[in-house]
Amino acid sequence: MKKNSAMIIGLIIVIVAVAGGYAIFHKSNKTTGTSSTKSSVAPVNNAVFTTKNNSSIGQYLVAANGMALYTYGGDSSGVSNVSGSLLSSWPAYQDTGSTTNLPSGVSTIKRTDNGQTQYTYNGMPLYFFTSDSAGQVTGDGVSNFSVAKPVATSSTKATTTAPSSSSTQPATSSSGNGY
Repeated sequence: MKKNSAMIIGLIIVIVAVAGGYAIFHKSNKTTGTSSTKSSVAPVNNAVFTTKNNSSIGQYLVAANGMALYTYGGDSSGVSNVSGSLLSSWPAYQDTGSTTNLPSGVSTIKRTDNGQTQYTYNGMPLYFFTSDSAGQVTGDGVSNFSVAKPVATSSTKATTTAPSSSSTQPATSSSGNGY
């Protein structure tokens, strides 16, 4: 009887040790992954858009409907140059509600082609890609569009790396413009 009790107690100790070791390792692993993400990119979560993560492109912005957001290399801060047939494949992310009390970095512009209000992130107009569905990012690098990305955190106010208005060639990078 004493032998069975000792075996049961020993078995319980082994189970508790294994479970405790797993819990410590599991928690430690999560903390390491989270801290490295927070130090390089500011997570975004507001009524206009949120941050998602993709293993090949990293963090990117999505609208409340789950659709990826894009910026156009031919735009400049506060100015959309997407119109006509290009706009039919890359519809503007238009504001349908109030434009007051917007989160930091988020503003709006009035489109010159239809007068509607379009969201911008750090000045750059935002678009959807009609070939995407919720959770997909298939337009990165297509037709001079790049997936919109949150700005890296720093102690100073972040600025965009949008093409300057004096640039004669649009950006061709498929890795995004740092948004």
